[in-house]
Amino acid sequence: MKKVIIVDDESAGRKLIKEYLEDFKDLILLGEANNGVDAVKIINEFKPDLVFLDIQMPGMTGFDVLTHLEELPQIIFSTAYDQYALKAFDVHAVDYLLKPYTKERFKVAVERLSKSTEANKARPLAENLLIETSKYPERILVQKQNKLVTIAVEDVIRIEAYGDYSKLVTTDDTYLSNYGISTLEERLDDSVFIRVHRSSIVNLNKVKELSKYTKSYDITMENGDVVRVSRGYMDNIKKLMY
Repeated sequence: MKKVIIVDDESAGRKLIKEYLEDFKDLILLGEANNGVDAVKIINEFKPDLVFLDIQMPGMTGFDVLTHLEELPQIIFSTAYDQYALKAFDVHAVDYLLKPYTKERFKVAVERLSKSTEANKARPLAENLLIETSKYPERILVQKQNKLVTIAVEDVIRIEAYGDYSKLVTTDDTYLSNYGISTLEERLDDSVFIRVHRSSIVNLNKVKELSKYTKSYDITMENGDVVRVSRGYMDNIKKLMY
């Protein structure tokens, strides 16, 4: 069984999807929204498995909706505009239904659900969509177990290299990013997030103190974590000293 939300600013569009859904007993409709703002609220509240999502809507676009979700469901876009198809597949939507579409075309889209790798396939590009919405994003999508959740960048205490990925330690939990630590270094505000080691980035706003350690320093973070500054990154620290 999959929980479903319909988001479309036109009542006729929502009605058609509900009619077509009657042929799929394993798809359970939980609710609907007619604008982007309400869509974010209802999706974050009910945590559906699948969302039929319009793109051009009052308040925010369908792509804007994705950047405000706490967890990322499977997405089937349903829209009258074909110019967004490439971007839709860039975030690995299951399908892109171009209005008007037939029941047979709708069936094809639903059948693709079982062939999709669900959130695993969507993670890197979905995360990319969110992190690129501004030069220095206030929130980013990261992995928590088998789900994607959004976290405030300001809550990140430190970042630790984890193979090809990165671990983000926040004030209350640890999350996984699909990006390597060097990529995160480039994408986050370098006046706040400072590389201090090949495998470590710290949030200067979360630093409690520095302790001299032979020819280097140990950084104690607000949560008690201690991060070693390697010799190769000493200059990043020294230029902050006055």
